[in-house]
Amino acid sequence: MPKAIWNDEVIAESDDTVVVEGNYYFPRTSLREEVLQPSDTHTVCPWKGKASYYTLSSNGHTASDAAWFYPEPKPDARAVRDRVAFRSKEVHVEA
Repeated sequence: MPKAIWNDEVIAESDDTVVVEGNYYFPRTSLREEVLQPSDTHTVCPWKGKASYYTLSSNGHTASDAAWFYPEPKPDARAVRDRVAFRSKEVHVEA
């Protein structure tokens, strides 16, 4: 079962992940919500749409904008709706 690990903590785990462009998108329901803090950062992907970000925070550690999601993905990217991916620099995904 794929797991997202940050600072030796499992922050997401699910058999229902979607891999897009090498990134594992975890169902929103599989995340530990208490480590997510909304960010004001947004970016735009030409085919997925506007991304929103989260900063990870737990046990005195933070990783700014280390998680992202597409609240309203474009039609070709509907597979990532209600899913969150993590920046590999901070979060290790074990598949």
